[in-house]
Amino acid sequence: MPDLNDKGPQVSLPALVAFERVARRLNFARAASELDVTPTAISKTIKILEGQLNVRLFNRTTRSVGLTEHGSQLLSTLAPALDLIRTSVQQIGETAAKPSGVLRINTSHVAFASVIQPFQAEFLRRFPEMTLEVSMESRMVDIVAGGFDAGIRMGHAVQRDMVAVPLGAIQRMVVVGSPAYIEERGIPSRPKDLLGHACIRLRFADPGRYLEWRFKSRDKLVVIEVRGPLVHSDMRCVLEAARQGVGLAFVFRQFAEDSIRRGELLALLERQCAPADTFHLYYPHRARMPGKLRAFIDFMQEKNRERQAS
Repeated sequence: MPDLNDKGPQVSLPALVAFERVARRLNFARAASELDVTPTAISKTIKILEGQLNVRLFNRTTRSVGLTEHGSQLLSTLAPALDLIRTSVQQIGETAAKPSGVLRINTSHVAFASVIQPFQAEFLRRFPEMTLEVSMESRMVDIVAGGFDAGIRMGHAVQRDMVAVPLGAIQRMVVVGSPAYIEERGIPSRPKDLLGHACIRLRFADPGRYLEWRFKSRDKLVVIEVRGPLVHSDMRCVLEAARQGVGLAFVFRQFAEDSIRRGELLALLERQCAPADTFHLYYPHRARMPGKLRAFIDFMQEKNRERQAS
């Protein structure tokens, strides 16, 4: 334990805590019991403290214990300081366990729209002392260096040194196109027909990496190397380009659901599309998880269980 004073008497904090407990109780045995040490140990600690300060702190007889003038002076200044320390430590513990404060999440727009957006209003109503701060970007970031509490991405993209919690079911994929495009170019009946269509590709942040157009064929996985006039790095832009009739897009079914329901896009090759992955919430391993993050994880898992049951 470091000494509290570099210039005056070299005094340790445990010795001061022991003194304060004996001074409050005026009973060595009771103070020793509360501190979970022996009376002999606490008596020795007080003697060492008195030697360090070069004063007597207690008047002791076989029947009673009393404070000296120096002991009373030390207690009058030490007790409030120790009470303040105890209060501060207690408040930190309560804050860590309590769902409050700012929760910073890093994710992509697609993950936000699929996982967080449908439930964010209910989450904030349930935890009014929390602020949810969502940062959306297509590239993967170091959430620790960026000061984020957690991230949400596809499971395959999560770093292995992170704790990952799955959120929801495996995402379904679908090929979509606008009615105008389909009327002009026709409906692809097989995945390989896509080679004759204008396809809008999604590029990842890593140069040269594109979202694969993957399909099922007799229990085998087939990747179609599509081509097209347009590449975007955000699925929102890919979806909007498909609505404009630029070409066909390969997107998450749930992300395109509203456009399909409104008739802006037609769903194609649904049975042949291979599923993607599951969104995962991930965070650094911690011995003690902050209450705000635990509340968010529990809430999101609850909402996804309800969604899958419906």
